[in-house]
Amino acid sequence: MDKGQNLRVAVIGAGPRGVSVLDRLLARYLEMPGEDRPALQVCMVDPFNPGPGHVWRTSQSRQFLMNTPCLFPTVVPAGRTATEFAPSATGLSLGDWVRRMAREPAPSLSAGDREEIARLGPAEFPSRALYGRYLEWTYAHLVDAAAQAGAAVVHYRAEALALHRQGTGFTVELAGEDPLAADAVVLAVGHLPAALTPEQNRLSDAASRLGLQYLPPAVPSDADFSVLPAGEPMLVRGLGLNFFDIMAHVTLGRGGVFVPTGEPAGHALRYEPSGREPVLVAASRRGTPYRAKAKLESYVPRSVTLRWFTEETAGRFAEEGIQPGFDHDLWPLLHRDSVWAYYSTLARTNPQCLNVPAGDFLAELETALSLPGPEWDAAKEDVLARCVPPARRTSMEALAQPLGRRPFAGPEDLDAEILRYLEDDAAGSAKGEDDPLKMAIGALNAGRSVLKAVVADGGLAEESWLTELRGWFEPLVEGLASGPPPERIEQLAALVRAGLVHFVGPDPRFDVDEARAVFTASSPWVTGEYAASTLVEAMMPPNRVNATLSPLLGDLLHRGEARPKVMMAPNGTPVLTPGLDVSLPPYRPLDVKGQPQENLYILGLQLSSVQWGTAIAAEAGAPASAGSRTLRDADDIAAAILSRGNSFPREQDSGETARRGTAAVRAGA
Repeated sequence: MDKGQNLRVAVIGAGPRGVSVLDRLLARYLEMPGEDRPALQVCMVDPFNPGPGHVWRTSQSRQFLMNTPCLFPTVVPAGRTATEFAPSATGLSLGDWVRRMAREPAPSLSAGDREEIARLGPAEFPSRALYGRYLEWTYAHLVDAAAQAGAAVVHYRAEALALHRQGTGFTVELAGEDPLAADAVVLAVGHLPAALTPEQNRLSDAASRLGLQYLPPAVPSDADFSVLPAGEPMLVRGLGLNFFDIMAHVTLGRGGVFVPTGEPAGHALRYEPSGREPVLVAASRRGTPYRAKAKLESYVPRSVTLRWFTEETAGRFAEEGIQPGFDHDLWPLLHRDSVWAYYSTLARTNPQCLNVPAGDFLAELETALSLPGPEWDAAKEDVLARCVPPARRTSMEALAQPLGRRPFAGPEDLDAEILRYLEDDAAGSAKGEDDPLKMAIGALNAGRSVLKAVVADGGLAEESWLTELRGWFEPLVEGLASGPPPERIEQLAALVRAGLVHFVGPDPRFDVDEARAVFTASSPWVTGEYAASTLVEAMMPPNRVNATLSPLLGDLLHRGEARPKVMMAPNGTPVLTPGLDVSLPPYRPLDVKGQPQENLYILGLQLSSVQWGTAIAAEAGAPASAGSRTLRDADDIAAAILSRGNSFPREQDSGETARRGTAAVRAGA
């Protein structure tokens, strides 16, 4: 590449994934011989502050917590992962950054940041605002490193509305700004607004007609929870992470206090209300909240080692030219590991409950689990029937349906059962590595990283992807392994005891009673129904490209320059999937004719039809092929852009464009 060559890259979306792209571009750029480096300009396009972007804004409430511990996330190669990549200009994961800030606080830290950092250990769950501060710091240091290397990073505080092809590059249409010319474009747009479903539209329309309140799916920091009525019941659909955000906002956020009782986990808190709380009536498909994370000093329990579902065993299918199915080929391996994690922990922590010596039991169980083919499951059940009392056994069916698919006499009966579930879950989290159920879940969580590597890029049969992996396993493992910090379950139990939270039951139905002008919620498993004038959807907007309200993505789809990926169901029916149809890495969108778009790249959530678990952050220290796959994808994109740099035309007046971009930043600051 000629030294005089100009290369302008537009990264649309300056949140975590956009920062990863910037980091990898700079790392690859610095590895190039000086005489081969182009005059590089990276244009970060985002209406929000670069680094935190939309979701991780530093101004949001500290009551909104991450669901991963401090030691887990990173946006740059850190720890062992760093050996697989060109060096990062920062090299700090969130945990590394917190430790540095505790020693050497940056001037940009607020008083709240400093207070949180002072009490934040590696296994603690930080606020989203603090994670946003880490992203902001990382971005600022990358900008400084780029300037020292002779490259420029310019932030355009504007929404990208459309892309127009200009030769081999693009013109990016910006809201309220002059168009931006770019040789290559990376779409790292993250969470996008989405159209309501027909049912949600029906409920929203009814709210408008009847004077009710309906809050649609939203990023929690975008929602106005101040409108939620004090002292009145309100219906909440969803018992995942957004539910806990709402719960914290209307209790802690309104002056309520959780007081330690001195009792064991599960009963460790009582709630003192402020009198300004609503009464939450919550519902989900399973009827119960996501299970809490265990209290651990590592992301995957140290006592859990995958023995059957390893990268080697799971990867053999591809080596032998076989496209595996999840239920037939992969799940039996991971299921074995989960079973072993549960019962080996039980034997270690409570050997007296077994009918035989713990060593004999584990030897028999290992033999059964090591049998090839389907024989292992029956052999395992025989061992458990002889060695483990029924009250000490578990099963995937029990984990998937914690309420047992049984009828309840009424709301009080259901609330009492879910309170027992919450108390047991909080107690199990407190035991950490000594709780059999949490270790079984830990094995499933460890298996997710292997799965991400194995099923990516066509590594799983399409019908299996649709009906098995995404059909039943994803909801199961999310409810078990993607739950809130343990304190949230402890708090929820206290609120149930205080009479401020009730539950609808499994398989809920939400409706509108026009005569009474109220929303209603009921379950086929529980007699009676709840009614309220407020209904909140406790969920994010769905990541479905065919439902997006993004002008940029919508325009690409409308003009046929991108398309959703279609897979074939087992009956041969084509099914529209949530993600874009893309090439093999580095991912480029395919147009309506199936041709990859030159110099246009995709990173993140819109890859959900070729990758699994795209919403999970890169894991500090994890292999690039698995837990840090996002970093590898960003690195592949950076390598492709820089290697093709000498095919881009020379910019006639790059200096003027750079000055115009800087002015745009200042005007929008």
